[in-house]
Amino acid sequence: MRRLYLRAILVSSLVIIGLALACQQPPPPSPPDTRAADERAVREADAAWSKAVAAKDVEGSVSFFAEDAVALQPNVPMLTGKESIRKWVSEHMASPGYSGSWQASKVEASRGGDLAYTVGTYESALNDPKGKPVTDRGKYVTVWKKQPDGKWKAVADIGNSDLPAPEAAKH
Repeated sequence: MRRLYLRAILVSSLVIIGLALACQQPPPPSPPDTRAADERAVREADAAWSKAVAAKDVEGSVSFFAEDAVALQPNVPMLTGKESIRKWVSEHMASPGYSGSWQASKVEASRGGDLAYTVGTYESALNDPKGKPVTDRGKYVTVWKKQPDGKWKAVADIGNSDLPAPEAAKH
């Protein structure tokens, strides 16, 4: 009798476990890994943006920023939003002797396919207050976000010079 009772418990337990396993949903499939294509798209966007800047194309340059982007440029307060960035870019490009370009050395996209970043070097030039050309070289980091239309836009951009600060150069 005791054996029959244990067998009934064992069979019942196996039936319950089997039913529980049968009711489980399979895990959703992993999204496809689009990192290589995303990195290629961001590298192309970054290069096109540099070309627009080199051509002094204000609207073309600003078009690479998201509406809520933030730009952290040297010697000016943080630029928040596309209109603030447009104003600074327009004034900067109108400066005598202006030129600028950059080259990405690293591009990395997230596994989720929504964020990426670029790291690289830049070169720019302006005339100083006395009209003498001054060339700046430095590095940058740009954070890109894929927009609902599938285009990549810069949401955060920072560049900083490799040159010593003017005060440090005097010492």
